[in-house]
Amino acid sequence: MRFTLQREALLKPLAQVVNVIERRQTLPVLANFLVQVQDGQLSLTGTDLEVEMIARTSVEDAQDGETTIPARKLFEIVRALPDGSRVTVSQSGDKVSVQAGRSRFTLATLPANDFPSVDEVEATERIGVPEAALKELIERTAFAMAQQDVRYYLNGLLFDLRESTLRCVATDGHRLALCEAPLDQPVATKRQIIVPRKGVTELQRLLEGGDRALELEIGRSHIRVKRDDVSFTSKLIDGRFPDYEAVIPIGAEKEVRVDREVLRTALQRAAILSNEKYRGVRVEISPGQLKINAHNPEQEEAQEEIEADTTVDGIAIGFNVNYLLDALGALRDEFVVVALRDANSSALVREAGSDKCRHVVMPLRL
Repeated sequence: MRFTLQREALLKPLAQVVNVIERRQTLPVLANFLVQVQDGQLSLTGTDLEVEMIARTSVEDAQDGETTIPARKLFEIVRALPDGSRVTVSQSGDKVSVQAGRSRFTLATLPANDFPSVDEVEATERIGVPEAALKELIERTAFAMAQQDVRYYLNGLLFDLRESTLRCVATDGHRLALCEAPLDQPVATKRQIIVPRKGVTELQRLLEGGDRALELEIGRSHIRVKRDDVSFTSKLIDGRFPDYEAVIPIGAEKEVRVDREVLRTALQRAAILSNEKYRGVRVEISPGQLKINAHNPEQEEAQEEIEADTTVDGIAIGFNVNYLLDALGALRDEFVVVALRDANSSALVREAGSDKCRHVVMPLRL
């Protein structure tokens, strides 16, 4: 096996794949890239048995072959080479040499046959999604996923396919984030799948936005996302996501319309003096204004008053300030609407001009 490539052209696929590889391994070969050269194409594969990433690029001076090379070492070597250098990788026996200018490195390899392959995805559903749309859905919901919750099905992101809409939903039991995008083609069957946290994180890193079309292949226990230069596969969480629509407050008619940035900065300032453990702030609504109060065990207190477009009077409700800030950070419009039913029910936070992204934040007893 042999190939030559510009440093920058090799660094990009290496960087895409290297993050999938865990630093602590059960099998030595899982610390390696599977490197395959065929018909002038280089493909690099990394896996931790839960997720798999394959990146492809064209190479010159190529001789077909395959082997596995220590992933972090190869990535660090290529990253440390001077810009614009030409890198030649060639294999002899069980060693691989990496040459660029006067630099030469020799790395140990492991046989390609030892490299585990992720099961083939028997796709029951194939859908096309613009890359920018999927990137936006994940960015605007993933922060609400649970972390190491015993309810393992909450430690991931729900992809809810219905007719001609793809919805992403995340919840940790205290807040919920939902965002949806239209699909070009309606799906054959309604389907809900849960992608685990690691898969979501890697997808988020991989997606660059833009108008390129991605193909999503959904199987019984895997999802595969294909782009012209990369294919990414993740196992799915085998579990049933809670009925999230039941959490979205119905009849929340008490609405407050407020400048998103003004509210966000006021909450950030108040948060400085909130209780470090509970992160609680008290929000009081009266016609034309919002008051935000925070205090902590040291008897320190923060008070903020901001203008708001509302006729609601006499509601005071507590929230975890971080959850409100996360929700506001995921919204894009200049103005947001906070809708409430009463002082004891969840708040629905959405953009003033659109319903496609909604955030539910549970109240906090103060």
